[in-house]
Amino acid sequence: MPHIVVEYTANLRPEADIAQLLPKINAYLIEQRTAAGPIFPTGGVRSRAIALEDFCVADGSNADDAFVHVRIMAGAGRDETTKKRVYDGLFDLLKAHFGAIHATRGFALSMEAEEFSEAGTWKQNNLHPRFKVDAA
Repeated sequence: MPHIVVEYTANLRPEADIAQLLPKINAYLIEQRTAAGPIFPTGGVRSRAIALEDFCVADGSNADDAFVHVRIMAGAGRDETTKKRVYDGLFDLLKAHFGAIHATRGFALSMEAEEFSEAGTWKQNNLHPRFKVDAA
């Protein structure tokens, strides 16, 4: 964990550069550390994007209006200070990535963080051993 889902209105496709955004998100999350080590295991970081073909922004009167909503879902166990620092930084990354769009059209950017317990998840992952250096 974490998993990141980027939902964006399809009218952003030509300028949103989602293919560049996803690796930026992953790299940012993988770089985050505390004195104890990495905050997220590299092998658990996954991001994906969903273009929304059917959407309505505000009253629907401007077809150029657009939005991006990012959801980050991570397992429990990180303290509030660490989560705030990491998620504030992620939102700053998103604001920078979409800055030109925000400056030129009706645009809404939002992000939510969700935390869940291990009791509510099922996993099988053979990626973690490849990234064992994270433990150092």
